[in-house]
Amino acid sequence: MTVGELCKTLDLTPFSVADEDRPISGGYIGDLLSWVMGRAESDQVWITIMSNQNIVAVATLADVAMILLAEGVCPDEGVANIAASRGINLYGSKLPAFELATRIGSLI
Repeated sequence: MTVGELCKTLDLTPFSVADEDRPISGGYIGDLLSWVMGRAESDQVWITIMSNQNIVAVATLADVAMILLAEGVCPDEGVANIAASRGINLYGSKLPAFELATRIGSLI
């Protein structure tokens, strides 16, 4: 499954679309940025409620396929532009993190 396919299937809100063809290998849920840096893996969907610019740096270091903001969270001002400039896919959903994870898990 790709980022674009997941976005369409789950009706996600795009904030920064950098690479819709990027493959997704799994998922990771976490809000403690240092924890995510050490545990999220390349090509995973990172589900979080964190919305500040630091998520872009963490996503870059972890090489995740996309950041997915759960619970209706929107990125802080300017974060979508930073994500776009760094080639990071950033999407949102009104669904809770657990529901997103179970849906993504059933699709991959």
